[in-house]
Amino acid sequence: MTNQKAGRDTTVLGDCLEVPGIGFLPVNAFVLHAEQPVVVDTGLSLPDRDFLETLGSAVDPADVRWIWLTHPDRDHTGGLFALLEAAPDARVVTTFLGAGIMSTERPLPLDRVVLVNPGQTLDVGDRTLAAFRPPLFDSPATVGFYDDRSRTLFSSDCFGSPMPSADLADGGEAAGLVAEQLRAGQLMWAAIDSPWVHNVDVGKFLATVRPLRDMDPEIVLSTHLPPAVGLGSRMLDTISAAPDTDPFVGPDQRALERILAGFEPGAAPAAPAGTTEEPIAPGTPT
Repeated sequence: MTNQKAGRDTTVLGDCLEVPGIGFLPVNAFVLHAEQPVVVDTGLSLPDRDFLETLGSAVDPADVRWIWLTHPDRDHTGGLFALLEAAPDARVVTTFLGAGIMSTERPLPLDRVVLVNPGQTLDVGDRTLAAFRPPLFDSPATVGFYDDRSRTLFSSDCFGSPMPSADLADGGEAAGLVAEQLRAGQLMWAAIDSPWVHNVDVGKFLATVRPLRDMDPEIVLSTHLPPAVGLGSRMLDTISAAPDTDPFVGPDQRALERILAGFEPGAAPAAPAGTTEEPIAPGTPT
């Protein structure tokens, strides 16, 4: 894991995962250095990650007052309970659904939970954070927020994109990609992470994008994108096109076997009896 500043008030705690055939997917958490420090998500739930150690290079965990859980997927909750132990005064910001989903695996201590819905705000001492539902999301519990003091938008999974290298995914900047490459990656991610977007009323979908345009953020921080500075308007144009793109169709069994065969010398195994090789949808990795 790495850390880097994004503007004067935020530290990005960067990580990534390689996705064969797609690229390197950033998996970020963040620290908003408010009067009452806010940690946004807590990294991957993998045994070789030490979230607290990386966090400690940005802020003393004991000083953390808020843990904003944008939604309870496993790539957002890796260091959550360790941080709750290390930060005795911290409270978890989530929704009723978020707390309910967590209860199916390891329940949150409800006396340390604060429920904040889209449209509501959270006072963190020197600023007020405005909660919103991102236009693209993969969990009904998703809530991002906008910090108008630093003009920073915390968008959860929305605006994500795989990167062509681990260095760019973990420690780079979104501006490191040429515009068309970033656009293609974000549209691919929209189709993967929010497949429902192909079935929506386009007018209603665009109405969910409009409030973000009104915010006019200088910095956009997505869990699955390197920090994006000065790209907000362009990225909003990109996700506005998501309903009209082709759905993502992942590799089938034969393609999976080709991928696995590429991990070590040797020819790809034959397809299982009774299967046929199907064409893969445009834009699908092979």
